[in-house]
Amino acid sequence: MTGSPRDRSAAEPPEGTESSVSGSGPVPNPDPGPARSVDGAGEGTESSLSGSVPHPDPARPADRTGPSLRLSPKVLLTDPIRMLPSLFLPLAGVLFLGGFSPGSFVWAALGVVGSVAFSAVRWVTFTYRVAGDRLELTRSLISRSVRTIPLERIRGVDVSAPPLHRLLGIAVLRIDTGAGGDDKQEGELDGVTVEEGERLKAVLLWHARARMARRAQARETASASGSVGLTATNVAEPAPPAVVRHEVGDATPERVFFVLPRKWLVYGPLSGSYLLTPFALVAGAVGLAFQWGGEFKIDRRVVMGAGEWLWEHPPLLVAALVLLLLAMPVVGVIMYAVFNWDFTLRAGEGYLIAGRGLVTRRSVSLERRRVRGFEFVEGPAERWAGLGRAWAIVTGLGDSETRGQLLPVAPRETVLGVVGEAIGPITTGLRPHPPAARRRRLFRAIFPWLVVAGCATAAALLWSGLWWALAVPALILALLGIPLGLDRYRSLGHTYDGSRLSVRSGSLRRSQAVVEKRAVVGWTLSQTWFQRRAGLLTVTAGVGAGTGGYAALDIGEAEGPAFAAEVTPAWLAPFLVSEDLGRGDPLPTESSPLGSAAPGEPPTRDRPSSSGEPGNG
Repeated sequence: MTGSPRDRSAAEPPEGTESSVSGSGPVPNPDPGPARSVDGAGEGTESSLSGSVPHPDPARPADRTGPSLRLSPKVLLTDPIRMLPSLFLPLAGVLFLGGFSPGSFVWAALGVVGSVAFSAVRWVTFTYRVAGDRLELTRSLISRSVRTIPLERIRGVDVSAPPLHRLLGIAVLRIDTGAGGDDKQEGELDGVTVEEGERLKAVLLWHARARMARRAQARETASASGSVGLTATNVAEPAPPAVVRHEVGDATPERVFFVLPRKWLVYGPLSGSYLLTPFALVAGAVGLAFQWGGEFKIDRRVVMGAGEWLWEHPPLLVAALVLLLLAMPVVGVIMYAVFNWDFTLRAGEGYLIAGRGLVTRRSVSLERRRVRGFEFVEGPAERWAGLGRAWAIVTGLGDSETRGQLLPVAPRETVLGVVGEAIGPITTGLRPHPPAARRRRLFRAIFPWLVVAGCATAAALLWSGLWWALAVPALILALLGIPLGLDRYRSLGHTYDGSRLSVRSGSLRRSQAVVEKRAVVGWTLSQTWFQRRAGLLTVTAGVGAGTGGYAALDIGEAEGPAFAAEVTPAWLAPFLVSEDLGRGDPLPTESSPLGSAAPGEPPTRDRPSSSGEPGNG
């Protein structure tokens, strides 16, 4: 029972310390012991729902501590190589200042040896272990530093293997604690063996399963105890809590939603980010020449002279541009394969697991109970070819553009089908927006360029004909604004199917967000001066996940509040009047967890919001 988004977790049993697993390996059939008391037993304590005295269970893995472990010794090879970019300029400076004398090579060699010694010290002084209900990352040389990550806070584990790591058989394990994506709030083990990474990943994710199972068992037991307590004959005999058993070896059947076919690599050139890679490489090479040219005794004037010479030879310049254009689709396919090779989306152990990569292999685990929806994105070329991409909307996930990716560029029907099966589809079509929204789209796409064209034309007629070079392109862009504005209007839409809401907007990057109703924590209704004159407004659903809010742009003044009231009627009922009743009575509220009270409890006060309230998403 909750009465507002802020009180949503009041009825849930508190999350306390979870049982842990020894760092040395799987534990056979651990018993989490009695369920945690729902009346707020202190963290780190156990109690039965009947009020018995807490007692430790020696069979529980939480009562044991695993040994301290170190990273693989192979990091003594990877760490110095990883430090080379930062050492390159100092070592090059030493060689140049020493005139490439034997002494300068000795000093450079000492720098390399020092980096290896520094890596060895870091390896010797760093240990990790699963201790009770926490993961401890310890670094001790002169002073001792211990980072403690409660196992109950772990929301996902990201295992990646860069090229050198894959060659040596080691991996990087990153821990997602749901802290909003701040790296300082997460843990990283750079250099565990592949086997140890998979073992530790299974151990850490197991605790989330055990926590959810115990919380569900505690809620069921609390509900049963409440109903039994109403009967006088059963007050003295509370039912004993059920035993919830989990072990690392337990595995629910894994389900594979999608495996990227090799023939779909040809879709790479239709993604703008991959298509522009040749131009990005040329720009990067020019930037490096200007930045590091002095270190290699390359004068900047030489680089500028080469550019001027190429400009003075138009055939060669055109040939270079043609080569870059021809390289765009080839490089697009290569980049698409590098990042999305053998892309696989599967589900298991309460997680969505996405694995991909040719050079760097990466596996990202997303806790399914934190997934609040998905975002479907299409570019112009992708829409023309019937393609699209999808990302998960997840609470507490940083770097969602890569870590939250559900599917790369693939056929639209396949993407929507797979995402709908893995997360949940939207079952109704989008509702169109008023014609005034079309006029606003056309005005914003055409009018600025018409102003530029008009000013440039006046300048060309009054002062110099050179202004025609600006007037003509501006007029062409104004004409192109007509189909652009119409397409932006056709992209607008919103809907609600009873469990999920969806909003869509954009043209060059059309994005449609599908969000579960339970993820909405507030509403923002905003109007600019121009929107007020057009009878429109923007309705933004505040969501404790993803970007934090998803907006229905330029919706009608009457449709906007009605859309918000349709999704969360209890929040807006005091502010809306039912036209059907005609007597100013509030709109009826639906029976839902929001704004309703359980039998025997005082009714909660609905808290409508015009701006997103903080919540747990």
